[in-house]
Parts: sequence; structure tokens; C-alpha cells
Amino acid sequence: MISFKNLIHIDRSAETPIYLQLHNAIINMIKSGVIKSGAKLPGTRSLSLQIGLHRKTVIAAYDELMGQGWISTIPAKGTFVSDKLPEVKPRGQGVGKGLKIEAGFSFEERKYLHRPYAQLPSMLTIDEGIPDVRIAPIVEILRHYRSIVSRSYNAKYLSYGSFFGDDSLREVLANYLQETRGITCSKENILITRGSQMGMYLASQLIHQKGGFSIVGETNYIAASLTLTDAGASLLRVRVDENGLNTNDIQALCEKHKIKSVYVTSHHHHPTTVTLSPERRLHLIELAHQYGFAILEDDYDYDFHYQRAPLLPLASADEGNHVIYIGAVCKIIAPAIRVGYMVGPTDFIAAAAHLRRTIDRQGDTILERALAQMIEQGDLQRHSRKALKLYHERRVHFHQLLTDHLSEFISFSVPEGGMAFWVTLKKDMNWEAIAKTCLENQMVIPDWKNYDSHNSGHNGIRLGFASLNFEEQTKAILILKSAMKKESQN
Repeated sequence: MISFKNLIHIDRSAETPIYLQLHNAIINMIKSGVIKSGAKLPGTRSLSLQIGLHRKTVIAAYDELMGQGWISTIPAKGTFVSDKLPEVKPRGQGVGKGLKIEAGFSFEERKYLHRPYAQLPSMLTIDEGIPDVRIAPIVEILRHYRSIVSRSYNAKYLSYGSFFGDDSLREVLANYLQETRGITCSKENILITRGSQMGMYLASQLIHQKGGFSIVGETNYIAASLTLTDAGASLLRVRVDENGLNTNDIQALCEKHKIKSVYVTSHHHHPTTVTLSPERRLHLIELAHQYGFAILEDDYDYDFHYQRAPLLPLASADEGNHVIYIGAVCKIIAPAIRVGYMVGPTDFIAAAAHLRRTIDRQGDTILERALAQMIEQGDLQRHSRKALKLYHERRVHFHQLLTDHLSEFISFSVPEGGMAFWVTLKKDMNWEAIAKTCLENQMVIPDWKNYDSHNSGHNGIRLGFASLNFEEQTKAILILKSAMKKESQN
């Protein structure tokens, strides 16, 4: 005899009605094989006494089970589990108790994609260079969002829309990119994505579906490397110096291999922050024309340049339709505002849009339309100027802290733009030990392994400054100083 009292647990404080909790519990018992197909269930009076519920509650649960076909009643005999259900053998931990840890089926696990996520919001964190979400223009976003949803004639935007993205944002972006980056394009050249990573994924999948070689820097943005690898690309690495990717190395590889793509963060190389020089930009475009490869230009922080006007993107000088330009507003506003864009030849953008449908039917149309209004009315540009001024001040302060407290342990150059410093630790010291000491002092630093995935031994990491105010920067550097002193003495 099954002891329903021990197997059915009712939470009277839960939002789920009690009769549905009982209903769900009985279904779980049937699914797990505890109650067999065709088995007789206790009468409503008997079960109500066993589990301490009102009989009407049990009747309501039985009625629901009967309506769904789980049980049936035979006059003068009782209530039974449907004999049409397949017999299930009891497994594992019992009814609803087993944690679903290991799948009972086979699947392909891409171990190389696994990376730890160490950022803990409750702790002081030196990130790798993200905006300060505390200054995000939330009021402006909400104002535009509310103005759209509050008008009844905009209800159509709550339905399915274009998988290319909201038309108004694509049109506004075409003008915005022309004015700010010198990129000549129309809305047909633009696909709205959920951040730049989606653009990188779609482009990689289309270009490397049948494999082929992709060139990246010896130091490279790890997410891009993993995305290209997962798409089927074989990575070839070239040197990175103070002028960015070495295009002579790229040319040498093109003479030996059929190159399908070159990935470049031209404005501020990720992770080292160096800018691709004008000479190398022109050389890279010429190589693309000569050898027929695509340039994947990830311009993740174009808007943050402190010393002079930024160099225009490669896409602004591309007359042979070889550059796929990838950007996002995430770095301007906040990482959670997942709106990005990909700019390229019309046929490529159409192919990417249709591929996008297989993983994400469309983005947030209302948010995209709100961002279009922010750009049209200058809200985004005003916020960008405000953030640029603030981050410039924070860069100066962070630079002074590094010089005053850490110069005996690290070497670094002052970045012309962006939101992070690239710092190189002395060769006889270890980032892992330093990170452990920092964590003991309630602070998280970036994972050094993300910057040296192929074990070159450069011993460098990115230290972001933009998301920390002066007080937080000082506290963070002093913790780092203490950790580095401890490591240097071991």
C-alpha cells in the first residue's frame, strides 16, 4: 500500500492552489512509476484523511486529473489510473526528489566553449572594461519606450515584426553611421542583432560553415576565437604590436593558405587596447581585395576615444564589399540593453537575417524603436558625450593609481580610448595566486586564462576602469597591491 502521506507534500504558502499541488503530485507519481498504470487510487474521503486536506480539495484534484485523462472512475469499483498509460519503472530518487544533473540521452558537449563566470555582483569587481550601468540613461529609455506602448496605434509593434530588425532603427542607424563613422550604407545593409556577439556568430556561421582558415591576433578576444572555432574555422594567429595586427604576417599566411576571414578589433584591439594604424588598415583592405577574404571588424568601443578624433573604421574605406562591420549600443548604455547591429553587403545581410530566424525570430521591437527615437532626438549622443567625459576622468585617475601603487609589479601603456588598461605582470609572478588573494579580500579580477588561450605566456590581463568611481578604484588598487606584494614574496 502506497503511503500518500509521505509522498505528497503540500505548501500552503505557495501561490499554486492546493488542489493543483495535489494534482501535480499525483501526476509526478504516475510519471515516475510510483503509481502503476491501472492502479486503484484511494477514495476522496480516504485520501483527504491521509494527507490532511478537505475532501472538496481532493475532489477538485481528481476532477482535473480525470479531465486530462490521467485517471478514470468505474461505478461501484473506484478510481483508477488510466490503463492506457504506458507502464513506467520506478527510477532514481523517488517522486520529484532527484536533481536533474546528468542527461539520460546523448548530446555533443563543446567543452572548449566552457568558460567560468566569476563576476559576483555582491563583491567589488575589476571587470575587463564595461560601462558604468549606474549612469545608464534609463529615464530616457523608459520615456521613449512608454511613449510608444502608450499609444494604441502602436499595438502592431507588439506582434511579429521583421527579422531584419525594426525598420525605423535600421534607417536611423544608416544615417548615424554615416555621420559618426563615415560608413555609407542604407537600411538594406543593416541587420539588428541582440548585441555584437550575435552578429559575430551569424557572420562566422555563414563564412565558415564549410571550414576554412580565419586569421586572428596572437592575443585576441576569446569570445570571437571560440565563435569562429565553433563555426568550423581553423585559426591562424599573427603578431600584435603597438600598431595592431601585423598585416605583413597576414599577407604571408594568405600566400600559403586560402583565408576566408580576418577578425580585427581595429579601434582598440581586444585585449591589448592598441589601435590599428592607418597604414595597416589600408594594407588589410588591399589584401582582402586581392585574396577575397572577409574582414570581420568588431568595433565594440568606437565611441570612447580620449586624445584625438578616432580613426574611421575599415568599413568606411571599403569599396570592394569585403568588410562586415559589427557594433552595439551595449557598450554605450549598458550590457543588458541587448541591441547591436551588423553592416555588410545586402546579400550577406539577407542571408544572416534568414539564419538569425533559426535561433531568434526577432528582437525587442519596442526597445529598438525607442533607441531609434533616442538617436533621432540626440539622447544617445548626449549620453555618449557625458560618459566619454566621465570615463576620461576615471582613466586619468586609474592611470595615477597604477603608477603610484603597482608600477613595481606591472608594465602598461595608457590607452588612447576604450574602458580598460592592458597590464603585464612580471614574469616571475602569477595572476592565479593574485586572483585568489583578491577573492579572499572580497574582490574579483578578470580571469587571466581568457587572455592567453593558446599559452603564449605574455602574463597580461585587462583591468577595466570605466565602471568604478574614484573611491572604488582606490580600494581596488590597494587590494591588488596587497595581493601582488604577497605574491612577490613567495
